[in-house]
Amino acid sequence: MTDTIETPPSAPKSRFAKFWDSDFAWSFRHSPVAMVASLVVVILVLAAIFAPLIAPYNPFDPATLNLMNGFTPPGTPNAFTQETFLLGTDDQGRDVFSTILYGLRISLFVGASAVLLAMIIGVILGLMAAYYGGWIETLIMRIADVQLTFPAILVAMLIFGIAKGVTPPEYRNAMAIYVLIIAIALSDWVQFARVVRGAALVEKNKEYVQAARLIGRGSIPIMFRHILPNVLSPVLVIATISLALAIIAEATLSFLGVGAPPTQPSLGTLIRIGQGFLFSGEWWILFFPACTLLALALSVNLLGDWLRDALNPKLR
Repeated sequence: MTDTIETPPSAPKSRFAKFWDSDFAWSFRHSPVAMVASLVVVILVLAAIFAPLIAPYNPFDPATLNLMNGFTPPGTPNAFTQETFLLGTDDQGRDVFSTILYGLRISLFVGASAVLLAMIIGVILGLMAAYYGGWIETLIMRIADVQLTFPAILVAMLIFGIAKGVTPPEYRNAMAIYVLIIAIALSDWVQFARVVRGAALVEKNKEYVQAARLIGRGSIPIMFRHILPNVLSPVLVIATISLALAIIAEATLSFLGVGAPPTQPSLGTLIRIGQGFLFSGEWWILFFPACTLLALALSVNLLGDWLRDALNPKLR
């Protein structure tokens, strides 16, 4: 008899190794668009987070402003102070590069917070509509249908105006950012509710839900511990795409003068300020914030499109 040599069992793969070998990671590695978009998003997010460390100036500290630096072109020494600014300065002598970094923080914070709030509201209402049905489903879906007949930006402007009207005048500037988040979220919850309702209607009739009911599980544990994890994939895709739309909505509201206050300017506010000087030759005040907003929104959109395809089982 010949002796057989047993090969030792291979070490179990780490979680990172399993993730790296998954279809999701393979799809990401073979998508140059997704990789470039992710890189741009990461760079912009890190730039916004570390803005106080990266920005050469604090553009919103009046003590550091010098009106003599106003309207300095990019990379050109100022005629009076001989200071040079990478992206130039605005009418108040603020460094445009620094204002973009700080404005990016406001835009990302408002966009991410609004999407998170809209997702929470939409997921809860969508699960309730699908699970309970009856008049609850009819009421929620009819409200959603009515809201869909109006443009989202008009709904956000209406909610922003009402909320700002009931806010005491001395707190309006301090609460403007949070009012803006609520306004965008309440104008954007519908798509989350409709998608979650459609997916939950399929899931609630499956065997694992029936088994949970038989063992005495309550409605809320069934909705959030059993049904919700199985409907999260489309929700994550919608959240990624909605982030770009929320950032654009915030920029639109700020551009129209009903968004972020001048003391906390976002990219939209900077674009509104720069638009007033575009035709007088100071093009850089508008151009660089607009390019930053375009790069951010486009990258998030492309990342959302890739995520939609990567999580679609029919395309695997």
